[in-house]
Amino acid sequence: MESGFGSDFGGTGSGKLDPGVIMEQVKVQIAVANAQELLQRMTDKCFRKCIGKPGGSLDNSEQKCIAMCMDRYMDAWNTVSRAYNSRLQRERANM
Repeated sequence: MESGFGSDFGGTGSGKLDPGVIMEQVKVQIAVANAQELLQRMTDKCFRKCIGKPGGSLDNSEQKCIAMCMDRYMDAWNTVSRAYNSRLQRERANM
């Protein structure tokens, strides 16, 4: 099974590097890192907001708080992300 991360890192088998493949691999790595950071920040913020006294399990109100907090966090992140991408597209069009 080939993952695209072989010894020639995105090569075509002839020993030459394919910049397009490398760029796609970098984009995927960046997306994964961004998703991990988003999840970590959301977990930290919602835990601090919703969990007063950590224990072995979450009570009903803590479960509801966590669910709502995560929903709101994702909604806000999606809104900011759409606005940022829209701005980038406008700026690229004006170049």
